[in-house]
Amino acid sequence: MTRKLTATIFQSLDGVIQGGGNPDEDRSGGFKLGGWTVPFTDQSSMEPMAKLWNEPEYDLLLGRRTYDIFSAYWPYNQEDPIGAKFQRINKYVLTHSKEPLAWEHSHKISGDTADAVSKLKRTEGRDLLMTGSSTLWSALLGAGLVDRVVLMTYPVVLGEGKRIFDGRQKPAAFKLVESFVSKAGVVFATYVPDGDVKSGTFETKPPSAAELERRKHWPG
Repeated sequence: MTRKLTATIFQSLDGVIQGGGNPDEDRSGGFKLGGWTVPFTDQSSMEPMAKLWNEPEYDLLLGRRTYDIFSAYWPYNQEDPIGAKFQRINKYVLTHSKEPLAWEHSHKISGDTADAVSKLKRTEGRDLLMTGSSTLWSALLGAGLVDRVVLMTYPVVLGEGKRIFDGRQKPAAFKLVESFVSKAGVVFATYVPDGDVKSGTFETKPPSAAELERRKHWPG
């Protein structure tokens, strides 16, 4: 039996995923707008959050930077149900660093990202939840290893910062299977892979001479 992998991310309208939790979470690259998700977190968003984080049984899959952020926060916030859960489950960390993983139940995996995760998915255990870990997305989506994508899109434009959809992804279609909009305007959207990108046309008759002439001057 193959473990299923759900990939989740907080993003702005322009696709920035960096430093959502607090101003000092991730200042790399000179990012100054950390904590941008906080003003939009209200009671109406608690139910989909709980459904994602608290209800299912899973293990975590993390990149090293996200692991370091989590391990410096969650072990010291055990009164939070999420912190208590993260403490007891397995944390699989993709890293080439030789630094030890001090957080209990943490396991280092290394090598090519897609190969390492493919092997992990074939082992016995709980399904996997990946959050943050922006460096892993392109490889895992490209290799078809992500079984479900949960995007939480906040009504704010940040202009700069880390993104997961950075032009390196392979073309692929997805199907929306669940959605919710909080009172603050946060869109929770769950997608599953849906094969190759399909195309079509709205034209109902042959193109006009003007249209054919226009196409001659397309750049490239």
